Amino acid sequence: MPSISPADLLVCSGRCSTKRDLRLLHAALIRRRHILSSADAVAALAKLLRFAAVSTAGDLHHASALLSLHLPFISAAASHLAFFYNTLMRGLAASCSPGAGIELFTAMRRAGAGPDAFTFTFVLKSCSRCHSPGRLPSDLHAQAFKHGCLGARSSHAHVHNALLHAYASRGAVDVARRVFDEMPVRDVISFSGLLTAYLKGNHLDSARMVFDQMPHRDVVSWTAMISAYAKAQRPQEALALFDAMPVKPDEVTMVSVVSACTALGDLATGDRLRQYIDSNGFGWMVSLRNALMDMYAKCGCLTEARALFDGMTVRSLASWNTLISAYASHGDVDSTVALFHQMLAEDNSVKPDGVTLLAVLTVYAHKGCVEEGRTVFNATQRGSYGNLELTIEHYGCMVDLLGRSGKLDEAYKMIEQMPIQSNDVVWGVLLGACRMHGNIDMAEKAVQKLRSLNPQEGGYYILLIDMYTAAGRTADAMEVRRVMNKTGAKKTTGWSNWTTACLP
Repeated sequence: MPSISPADLLVCSGRCSTKRDLRLLHAALIRRRHILSSADAVAALAKLLRFAAVSTAGDLHHASALLSLHLPFISAAASHLAFFYNTLMRGLAASCSPGAGIELFTAMRRAGAGPDAFTFTFVLKSCSRCHSPGRLPSDLHAQAFKHGCLGARSSHAHVHNALLHAYASRGAVDVARRVFDEMPVRDVISFSGLLTAYLKGNHLDSARMVFDQMPHRDVVSWTAMISAYAKAQRPQEALALFDAMPVKPDEVTMVSVVSACTALGDLATGDRLRQYIDSNGFGWMVSLRNALMDMYAKCGCLTEARALFDGMTVRSLASWNTLISAYASHGDVDSTVALFHQMLAEDNSVKPDGVTLLAVLTVYAHKGCVEEGRTVFNATQRGSYGNLELTIEHYGCMVDLLGRSGKLDEAYKMIEQMPIQSNDVVWGVLLGACRMHGNIDMAEKAVQKLRSLNPQEGGYYILLIDMYTAAGRTADAMEVRRVMNKTGAKKTTGWSNWTTACLP
């Protein structure tokens, strides 16, 4: 571009639509540094920065470089300085690195640039999406008030709303309510922010009051309220709200409603929802089919769950885990293992995770398939299923499997050699196995560990007393009773049954 003028660059910058355009035009500006102080060149920089920072085809890294490289020229036109910072801040607020927007605001203040209402709108949005401890809405709150962007006389409703959402995102209910009450003008976004605050703070009834007062409720508001009821184990209210919903639900709404049916075990409503999902074009959505599978499985309709699974052209890890766990919870060893091996053989896009392994080990433990369980567990340790980290639950399942089959020494050795710290749960499982096989010596070792881990629990004392009594060792039983009374240990209801149950 040998003869391009600042005016030509301005026109071309307004037409920038690709990263290649961005690079070429920026290079043209750099080669003509002598024109950068002109009004047209500064305006061209503004257009390039807007494309780089805000456009979906842009490049935030290039936008940051563009601002830092040309800041001296931009600063010369003081009236434009806030606009340039705001443009990049807007892009960062919507990016996967919102914290960078707050850092840019700090740099802006250090550079002496005066923030305006748009500045606070964007930096507060970054604050809503970035929950680092040092980045609190209260700091920005004070500065926005100082610069006249907040207060009873302020007409900047978008700043009030951004501040409200920043507090709401952290569940700061009382402060969010105060901001809402002090707003000179409220709109749908204001009510949505207050609703979010109450939902984040688990104030469900207060959230419903705000929801009922909202001047306009879109699908996001309805879905938020329905999802909150479903997560709070109030499925009847979730379904009632869905039935009253006047707008078309989306995928998230339907997942929450299906989850409510699952919690209720309401198969009839679940069937109705499945018909609605299929007839309204939601049937292809993997997350919804997973939710329906889970609903049918927990209602005991494994045939329907399997039909949904087999009809899926795309499956997520959750799809495999839902059906594998369903078979395992019903004690169907053959189907659990067959589906697990089908997963390993067919689907290269997913790898088993801790949930998969736990379901397989659980069903092996219930059926006493020691060698099979040991094979899967050892393969996991070798990394045959990818980088899968074994947890205390997995070791607990193996202890239960070995203990049920009478391999108490091996179970004890596994606990002692675990690379993670043991807990009272896994020792309790071993103690339950000791009672099952009448092994008092091993039970004493388990109780000794349990006394150090959970001295106030009396359930394991009772178990050992029962074992001593059954063996005719009355004196030992009385001594354990004396120790139990001395330490003030109390038996938790259902503890002895729990110790003999397989972990999840």
